[in-house]
Amino acid sequence: MIFGMDIDNIKSLGGTFTATEIRQQPKLWLETYKIIEDNKASIESFLSKNIKSNTRIILTGAGTSDYIGDTIYLHLAKKLNLRVEAIATTDLVSNPSEFIEEDVPTILVSYARSGNSPESIGAYNIFQENVKDIAQVIVTCNGAGELAKKSKGNDNSLCLLMPEASNDKSFAMTSSFSCMLLASLLLFDIKNLETNKKYLDIVVKQGEFVLDHNWRDVKELVDLNSKRVVYLGSGILKGLAQEMALKNLELTSGKVVTVCESILGFRHGPKSIINDDTLVICMNSTNEYTNLYDMDLIKEINGDSGNHKLAVISYSNNKELCNHCDKYITIDGEEVPEVFTVFNYMLFGQMFGFFSSLKLGISPDNPRPDGTVNRVVKGVVIHKYKN
Repeated sequence: MIFGMDIDNIKSLGGTFTATEIRQQPKLWLETYKIIEDNKASIESFLSKNIKSNTRIILTGAGTSDYIGDTIYLHLAKKLNLRVEAIATTDLVSNPSEFIEEDVPTILVSYARSGNSPESIGAYNIFQENVKDIAQVIVTCNGAGELAKKSKGNDNSLCLLMPEASNDKSFAMTSSFSCMLLASLLLFDIKNLETNKKYLDIVVKQGEFVLDHNWRDVKELVDLNSKRVVYLGSGILKGLAQEMALKNLELTSGKVVTVCESILGFRHGPKSIINDDTLVICMNSTNEYTNLYDMDLIKEINGDSGNHKLAVISYSNNKELCNHCDKYITIDGEEVPEVFTVFNYMLFGQMFGFFSSLKLGISPDNPRPDGTVNRVVKGVVIHKYKN
């Protein structure tokens, strides 16, 4: 049974891969930790060699892989006290002159489920050829992919292969996203690996509970039959909101309009999307100061006229919040640094997309059987660039 459904039933609905890949994540997080632990010496050597006071770190990928960087770059910049940027490969290869700094020591961190996306390979090559002091980190789920192959034998490359089961077979990335994100947090904080294991153990326990029990809460939200869905979050949760919105858009084949925005940014125009068929999902920050702004907007949306619905997911039980939304969901358990909360928040978005897909009679494993949108992007020509 997964999410209260028999495996044979899930298979008949075309959702076996998606359901399994969402459900397996806590187990894979522990496997990812072991991979980082086993590679600790090589990671420390790589970082020691390549991180200088003026090093620039670029986190890159396309689609979901891009959103890994968007979610964690603020945390890493503060942790490392370095210039850390999240820039999509789709931007790097189309406008390289806007982003390449030839004389600045750079570490390009490439995230890739398959490692075969044209833009991922293109970004690797462009930086390799046009930055004098370049180091490459490949975080991928496919050891047979082109990116993994490129890193072999390169003195300036570090390749980290994620658990084999994280190479998602479903159309939408789920366990690949969370494993690559976790690997990055552990990689760039390698000196505190044991401390972070304590946080990871807490998140794994909480994640197991969310997957075994909170799917009921998610299904209730999907059963509202909202035609528009909005994900809101601040800071690192704003980055995660992009991924949660994409999951629902992908898995419903675009039939449910799904957008995302920051808490404060939502008032500046994007709030226009709310009508009687809209569900707003707010991820509540664990930062005490940021939470003040969360509360203000939650109260505002709840008090607005209309039949829209508001759901709030929170890491701690805030009794005041219960009175200002239609659905309040808490993640019970010990507190963890906010960057670790994303692992359990993301589970709600993944399950929401899965149930929304089934609700519409769409196969979660293959929501676009017409081939107009592909699991690995096709048809992209990477043109030669010389700075």
